[in-house]
Amino acid sequence: MTGKKILMLTGEFSEEYEIFVFQHAMEAIGHTVHVVCPDKKKGEFIKTSLHDFENDQTYTEKPGHNHLINQSFADVDPADYDAVYCAGGRGPEYIRIDPRVQRIVRHFHEQDKPIFTICHGVQILMAVDGVLKGREVAALQYCEPEVRLAGGIYIDVPPDGAHRHGKLVSGKGWPGLAAFMRECLVVLGTRIDHG
Repeated sequence: MTGKKILMLTGEFSEEYEIFVFQHAMEAIGHTVHVVCPDKKKGEFIKTSLHDFENDQTYTEKPGHNHLINQSFADVDPADYDAVYCAGGRGPEYIRIDPRVQRIVRHFHEQDKPIFTICHGVQILMAVDGVLKGREVAALQYCEPEVRLAGGIYIDVPPDGAHRHGKLVSGKGWPGLAAFMRECLVVLGTRIDHG
């Protein structure tokens, strides 16, 4: 199997686990993951955040580690990639209004390529007309009203679960990364043999 190329869309204060764990696991399997952020160049860093569930009414947020950008955003040609991944956290709420990010997402939607989204990453998909229309998608529960308003069908998976609808893979948050990545690998056609 030849490894696939995955484009990861991030912003400042995207969720640390959803960046680090996804990237390292996919690269360990043999896929290439380019982590990009609007107006950031290869070799620069973004700040990440850590979101946790500590018996409060909502999640808490703490500073995470800096993460290396390994591909310049200006050099991205979505045609070069097999899939796009929208990491969650706070990054999606501001990068989704960037027309360049919207063009990238539109390319994957129109070309029927795999789209992966977890937690608040779905906010990026909501910003592109038609991407969620009629599609089943999981996300952090606080995104449910916007998923419905964008024409999507919100699926309430368990915290450690994930959902696949065609080539769209989605999850509720970082506790579901294992299930989420298993579904992503199915869509990518990756088979792991433990023989």
